[in-house]
Amino acid sequence: MSIVVTLSPELEALLRDKAAQQGQDVSLVASEMLANVLEWEEQDSVEAIEGIQKGLDDFKVGRFRSFQEFTEEQSHKHSLSADA
Repeated sequence: MSIVVTLSPELEALLRDKAAQQGQDVSLVASEMLANVLEWEEQDSVEAIEGIQKGLDDFKVGRFRSFQEFTEEQSHKHSLSADA
């Protein structure tokens, strides 16, 4: 399947430079980069959903803390003043 994508001149130059550095065809480099981004995005979504589900599961069994406790911990962890 062929898909035509229009790139800005700057982005095209970066892609061509990357392909030249790797000694590969620009279409192959573009295809590999797109595949990597799509794979990363899918994995990121899966991890986000798992994290949300873990939080919901923890909440159901009473494993949570108040917002006040959270903000105090974050303020201490990141050396933030109470005014920030």
